[in-house]
Amino acid sequence: MLLGIDVGGTHTDAVAITVDTGVGVMASCKVPTRHDDLLRSVTEALETILGKVDKDAVTQLNLSTTLSTNAIVQGQTEDVGVIVSSGPGIDPHNSMLCRDFHVVEGSIDHRGNEIKSLSSRQLSDAVDACRANGVRVFAAVSKFSTRNPRHENVIRRSICQCRETDQCDHADFVTLGHQLGGALNFPRRVATAYFNCSVWRLYNDFATAVEKALHDMGLAHVKVNMLKADGGTMPLPQSRTMPVQSIFSGPAASVMGIVALTDIFLDSVILDIGGTTTDIAVFADGAPLIEREGIAIGSHPTLVSALKVRSIGIGGDSAISVVGKDVRVGPNRFGPSVCFGGARVTLTDALNVTGVGQVGDIEASAKALDTFAARYSMSGQDVAGAAVDYAAQAIHSATRELTDEINSKPVYTIHELVEDKRVVPKKVYLMGGPAQALRESLHECFQLATEVPENYDVANAIGAALTRTTWELELFADTQRHVLFIPSLSHRENIHSSYDLGDAKKDAVNHLTRQLDSMGVSLEREDAQVTHSSSFNMIEGMNQVGRNIRVKCQVRPGVVATLVGR
Repeated sequence: MLLGIDVGGTHTDAVAITVDTGVGVMASCKVPTRHDDLLRSVTEALETILGKVDKDAVTQLNLSTTLSTNAIVQGQTEDVGVIVSSGPGIDPHNSMLCRDFHVVEGSIDHRGNEIKSLSSRQLSDAVDACRANGVRVFAAVSKFSTRNPRHENVIRRSICQCRETDQCDHADFVTLGHQLGGALNFPRRVATAYFNCSVWRLYNDFATAVEKALHDMGLAHVKVNMLKADGGTMPLPQSRTMPVQSIFSGPAASVMGIVALTDIFLDSVILDIGGTTTDIAVFADGAPLIEREGIAIGSHPTLVSALKVRSIGIGGDSAISVVGKDVRVGPNRFGPSVCFGGARVTLTDALNVTGVGQVGDIEASAKALDTFAARYSMSGQDVAGAAVDYAAQAIHSATRELTDEINSKPVYTIHELVEDKRVVPKKVYLMGGPAQALRESLHECFQLATEVPENYDVANAIGAALTRTTWELELFADTQRHVLFIPSLSHRENIHSSYDLGDAKKDAVNHLTRQLDSMGVSLEREDAQVTHSSSFNMIEGMNQVGRNIRVKCQVRPGVVATLVGR
């Protein structure tokens, strides 16, 4: 039995799904999300769902959490020491994200050759300055570390101050830029390393607490995976060193939930209407779209792979306001709806008053809206209707903006680049608590077939439960230098001069398979797919002196089973 938990902005949803004797939802629940104590939300959801099923049958828990996202948005991250070496070219200070940002002289070229060794004096001074400011987590990034990580390793040793073992004090942590992936974008690599460090301690404290809670519940045997922004999962032990991957995993759970619940094959719009926000995703030819180069965290582009999702501040608990004669909804949320004991009228209260919603204390919604509307010489019914119309129109407008943005660039799905593709949605799928109540209003706005699948209210938890583990690596080979390097694994070996693209593809698949096997993830070899390969001859004078080879291999996002037709 698989458990899925999604910690949302308003509610934490949980499901238990059986896959051994036919795929089906055995139990589900919703509990309030306590932003000051996310662990309590998780344990409360676990206790509730385990009260409905046989806990001895549980084998796996997939968890999506807003912990890292919230910490960054709310400025509750740890101070980071960023030490970079870039050499000639772009000024590294353009990527300065924090106070303790230090540039050390030294450079490696695009082939991986050391042009200038690191300045040991500058490096020592940089580390000492960070220590003096109480910094205990560090990002070490050099421009071409994906070709040769030597300088990043030197920085790490200087930080750790124990060359024999390369191990830091247990309270310290170092993110090495080359382990974040094979892409060469230096500013993105710096930002990704910084954010990874900034949430590392907070995330690891949470992960440890989750493991303890499971042990106390008699679930120490359960394998735990964390959702990633790319729509996949990673085992909890591996997530401890790469917590940045868990950022924006909630919207990814939504997308994978709709994949598990429906059979999409057309251009489509997916709307996950939660309590705080609505997440908007667009499918092209039935496949989710991806942020090709990586998502931006705040104003900083990163290397974090992610599904393409747009969030707007409209949800069931979004507060209603009146500006002049205009009724608006969101983006603020001041607590639960009046029908659930809150103090401010919300979209959910409006849905109750218009008659399309039937949740909580409906009479309380009506009284509160009448009182609120009277301040503006309006009726509660009129305010409610205007609020529902505003919410539907705002979601429709944001969807059109996202679609226009998508069509202004090449379209990349989780499978491939779709050549000359123009996305023209033919259907809308709704999920989340208010989905059924908003169905008709959204249908009127979009003028498209609008479907609300079964289990729509816990679809994101279903997506979390059924999402499979994803992983990727990039292999670089330089036959002139007789070197093969896989940055994310810090793997380096010698190769012969006749090494070719075919050899590289086989090695990439083998390394990916072995890496997942070491993580306890079984992988069918056909699931390890080469998504990019290139080989360029290197010429000196009139002679070919070698080949520069690059291969990218990955397990793409997907679900282990679907509930379509069940």
